[in-house]
Amino acid sequence: MTDAIARDSNGTPLNEGDSVTLIKDLKVKGTSETIKRGTLVKNIRLNGNPGEIECNTKQVKGLVLKTEFLKKA
Repeated sequence: MTDAIARDSNGTPLNEGDSVTLIKDLKVKGTSETIKRGTLVKNIRLNGNPGEIECNTKQVKGLVLKTEFLKKA
């Protein structure tokens, strides 16, 4: 079984503990929060799905983001 590699919007491989930047404003489901473009997210966690990462921001804890909206910082 091969593990798929999580990649950002530019195709750069993402690793556990990397920092990423949002390339688009994202509305967070279940809250009235919007995470703005350019927000730096530190210490990401890979969850086994190559299209998603887990992270925490100042506004929302336990957030899952799609890698198509991120670029490696």
